[in-house]
Amino acid sequence: MSGFFQLLRKRKELIPLIGFMALAAVGASSASIYFLFTKQDIILNKSSNPEPWERVDPNKPQKLLTINQQWKPVEELEIVKSLTK
Repeated sequence: MSGFFQLLRKRKELIPLIGFMALAAVGASSASIYFLFTKQDIILNKSSNPEPWERVDPNKPQKLLTINQQWKPVEELEIVKSLTK
């Protein structure tokens, strides 16, 4: 590890590059963890929930930015869903 710091002392122009790369890595990993635990369309255990689309709340937006989203149930799909249950 001391060799790494000696390299940084020798080549000071690498310090901003390493800083930006570390910031990008932290941002990507935090965004991944955020989406993993807050979004309903990501499946962690496929065996306990074989049909995850049945449990998605249609009133909650699934995108980062949603403009004028209005949800209306499709009558044909509701009929099929009631017949299959």
